[in-house]
Amino acid sequence: PHTYRVLLKKEVMQHICKHASATTCLECVAGISIFPKEAVCALNTLQTNASVLDQVRKERSELPDRQLQAMYGFLHRTGLTVEDLDPLNIIHVTGTKGKGSTCAFTERILRGYGFRTGFYSSPHLIQVRERIRINGQPISKELFTKYFWEVYDQLDGSMPGYFCFLTILAFHVFLRERVDLAVVEVGIGGAYDCTNVIRKPWVCGISSLEIDHMSILGDSIEEIAWQKAGIFKPGVPGFTVRQPAGPMTVIKDRAKEKGCPLWVCPDLEQYETGAGPVRLSLAGQQQHCNASLALQLSKTWLERYRQSGVIKPFILSVSPHIFYPTLLPRGPSPLSPGLEATEWPGRTQTLRHGPITYYLDGAHTTGSMQACVHWFRQQTQQEEGGHRGPVVRVLLFNATGERDSAALLKLLVPCQFDFTVFCPNITETITENNADQQNFNVSMENVLTRCLDNQSSWQRLSETETQQGSELLIPDRLPLLAKTRTHTLVFPCILSALQWIGQERDGVLAAAASSLVPVQTSVLAKATALKEAAHISVLVTGSLHLVGGALKHLDPSIAS
Repeated sequence: PHTYRVLLKKEVMQHICKHASATTCLECVAGISIFPKEAVCALNTLQTNASVLDQVRKERSELPDRQLQAMYGFLHRTGLTVEDLDPLNIIHVTGTKGKGSTCAFTERILRGYGFRTGFYSSPHLIQVRERIRINGQPISKELFTKYFWEVYDQLDGSMPGYFCFLTILAFHVFLRERVDLAVVEVGIGGAYDCTNVIRKPWVCGISSLEIDHMSILGDSIEEIAWQKAGIFKPGVPGFTVRQPAGPMTVIKDRAKEKGCPLWVCPDLEQYETGAGPVRLSLAGQQQHCNASLALQLSKTWLERYRQSGVIKPFILSVSPHIFYPTLLPRGPSPLSPGLEATEWPGRTQTLRHGPITYYLDGAHTTGSMQACVHWFRQQTQQEEGGHRGPVVRVLLFNATGERDSAALLKLLVPCQFDFTVFCPNITETITENNADQQNFNVSMENVLTRCLDNQSSWQRLSETETQQGSELLIPDRLPLLAKTRTHTLVFPCILSALQWIGQERDGVLAAAASSLVPVQTSVLAKATALKEAAHISVLVTGSLHLVGGALKHLDPSIAS
């Protein structure tokens, strides 16, 4: 199949070259429309197979810089050197929690100044093109296909892994599309991440740190901080949000070792705009530190741009206090409005579909899950109080990798769900419909076993909570289920789980789904409460991949 894809791609590209204007040739347009899927399928062959993933992790722990060293060679084979990346004027961001949101805030702020922005992030929610954005939008299918095969052909032979390839592709796209700047989010860690081939970023940032990816980054938060601070470069300004004492010491030591001037971002409440507090488009208290980091990164980048001597007219109005003081420029400025206009789906996102409200958040660490629970309880307290009649709460959960699912689920118990639903990060059982979301790093047996283990963990946690005397039903709301424990169910894919939760009451879901996934009669019988509820609150969390799969069905505008 792999050879067939490559041959098919070459045939179409040769056909396109025969025409003066491929965009006016129906045959060429048809050929182009085929290749986004072919490109994604070829890309998926670069994923690490589940059977060898443990060996790769072992090699990373023994020779941590092997991937980074290989990245230099792959870049060279595509005709790029690390010096070629310098004109991208990069903002490099790492962290455990909030690095993606920080990047999204930063990109939106600088786009508000009129700059042509590039933004590389991971993972994607629905389509892999989301990882590479120009001016806030995923690159088009045509551009993705064009640049994918250019890079793929240049690397013909031994190929890099999935993330490494996409990183090279992103650099290739940003250079060819002539962006004014690129905001680059680290994949995992920092010091040995393949994005760390960047030698001269304009500014670096570290968002909140927490224990994660221990098999690669280390067993302590201090070891993780050492890895994250590996993106610092000599003479390049660095910023970090407030961190616990241990990792903060490590970050400061690494900055000193690398000759990187370091600042700690102030609390968002310390900023003054002259027009009231700074307002954010992304919900949740945890976004405050991300926004503060984004403001400092943006201000520092703008200052560097001013010093470069290439001044655009709209930059002249920027306050001279732009570098670090907490005063934002008074009067009209895209800095604060950029924070209000940022869109970053899948993070504290709310979708209302008739009698069902979906709360989607890709929280997958204990800290981010605590923030998610706080946000969800705040939102549902406001939402559910306005309904006359019974209200049902549903949790749709999955977790991946080496994360402690039981620890995450324990944090969710106080939300007092009436139903808890588990499913793997498989959007639907028809695989040809979701090439962008296929994952070969795990086996089907493993993901389904994980779901069953999660179900058992929840049942144990619920029983413990009940035995300790906690009330299951939420105070101040009319209960529908007078039960001593939550109903738990496991479904084979995200679509089947959503269809069961929605019970044909979600018009958007019903219109988007081509057919109903068959469900056992015994499972259907449990849905009476959902059919009769005045309102259903659904929290989708535990994995960004789960949230992305849900959004594919719940928000067709994102999926398209």
